[in-house]
Amino acid sequence: MEQPIKATLSRRTFLAGSAVAAAAAGLTLAGCGGGGGDTGSTTTTDNGAVAQGGTLTAAVAYETNNYLPPNNSSALAVGANWHVVEGLYELDMATYKPYAALAAGDPVEVSETEYEVTLRDGAKFSDGTDVKASDVVASYERTVGAEGALYLSMLDFIDSVEAKDDTTVTFKLAHPFSLVKERLALIKVVPESATDADLTKQPVGSGPWMYQSISESAIEFVPNEHYTGSKPAKADTMHWDIIKDDTARTTAMQSATVAVMENVPATVADQLTGAGAAVESVQGFNLPFLMFNTKKAPFDDARVRQAFFYAIDVNKLISNAMSGLAAPVKSFLPEDHANFHEASTVYEQNADMAKRLLEEAGVTTIDCTLDITDASWIKDLSPSIKEDLGKVGINVTIQEQASAALYSNRCDTDEEVQPFDVVLAPGDPTVFGNDPDLLMNWWYGDNSWTQKRSSWKGSAEYEQLHELMSQAVETTGSEQQELWNRCFDIIAEQVPLYPLFHRQMTTAYYESMVTGFKPISTTGLNLLDAAATA
Repeated sequence: MEQPIKATLSRRTFLAGSAVAAAAAGLTLAGCGGGGGDTGSTTTTDNGAVAQGGTLTAAVAYETNNYLPPNNSSALAVGANWHVVEGLYELDMATYKPYAALAAGDPVEVSETEYEVTLRDGAKFSDGTDVKASDVVASYERTVGAEGALYLSMLDFIDSVEAKDDTTVTFKLAHPFSLVKERLALIKVVPESATDADLTKQPVGSGPWMYQSISESAIEFVPNEHYTGSKPAKADTMHWDIIKDDTARTTAMQSATVAVMENVPATVADQLTGAGAAVESVQGFNLPFLMFNTKKAPFDDARVRQAFFYAIDVNKLISNAMSGLAAPVKSFLPEDHANFHEASTVYEQNADMAKRLLEEAGVTTIDCTLDITDASWIKDLSPSIKEDLGKVGINVTIQEQASAALYSNRCDTDEEVQPFDVVLAPGDPTVFGNDPDLLMNWWYGDNSWTQKRSSWKGSAEYEQLHELMSQAVETTGSEQQELWNRCFDIIAEQVPLYPLFHRQMTTAYYESMVTGFKPISTTGLNLLDAAATA
């Protein structure tokens, strides 16, 4: 028997020491492109399934030049990679229920801190090479050992990973953990021999689709002829036009150049319905957040941070900028989430309360910069926010940048105190999962969000939150929910980073051009169950 390959990249190894810079977590960039046509042929995969023919076409709203699966936070890359790269388990993005992808079945519990997972029979990458347990180990290493390691705080329950043999992977945990299967979906398995440079440009995976080409304006997919899983490609080809501009994307949809359009502006819903498209809005976690530099006065005082939220008329934002397609925040989680708990602090516009909190904090006026991303819907929010803040003595100068530039220039610098004051930006970690621990770990975990961006790590409240989170993942049921409720209360009171509202995601599609498609509540487009209508 071969010697076990081990990756002892434990929480003790990676969570100690100084802060690490993270890859930019912005989800929006730019691009445009043209459509694709029907090939008229069929494709047979290794598992005997026959593609149903035609071309699946879509207009996507985000852009990136980095498709590297580990630690990616681009809506385009994450969504595209859902079709190409698999984890041992994947999430049905319409329900968030995990299913076996590269795994043959559920994890086998050896003990409460050790699990074994067997690879599905005949699993191959799209280049025809066998998927081996060593590829899983190497992919785990890429994920938790990457510079910035954005996924690390969501995987720090794993103490080590080893290849027991070519088809069996052993996971040893740092402590009992109740969400093993859901969280293993974060480890996207790629060939051990592939370089990061190659995977950044065009990943190779074991999923139902493979990349044929990626450009600034479009992505071309073809079926992976070696795929042996349960979700084979149901079309001959798939073509995504990358169109950030809302008007151009709407035009492509209205003219039926594409079958599916993501991120539909509320203002054009009637327009697309009139063109014959189905337009569906699904309540989700997607949100605009305010993030404060908690190392810089006066934002180091929670009362000042709270004053921002009391000053802003969120209902006006929802009505005017979002056409009603959003829900006010009553907790970190939206009300339709299975683990929702109304927080002990709920913000509604109250100018007198905002002024009183500022006075208690020893400030009467604040002059600061509000950094915003260039996402169109975020820009639409900023004038009203500026006006509301000004009424309570918070005078903001709005500074707009592309998401990646904002984080690298203002939030992830090498300076001891980051240069930004307050950031208004979009976010949606539900592309990775929907359990409360994961969602909290994205923004409040021991990663660059707390180490550099909000700089909240090290505060007494941060330590209290993490103690409760650690206790919660080791239990289940009502005890777990109660611990999470206490976490939500801390976050709502401290607001180092906190949502203004939870947004509905709106998608348009032509039922005459695509079947089996289900709009989802998160950013990123998922066509894994869709087929083109010939």
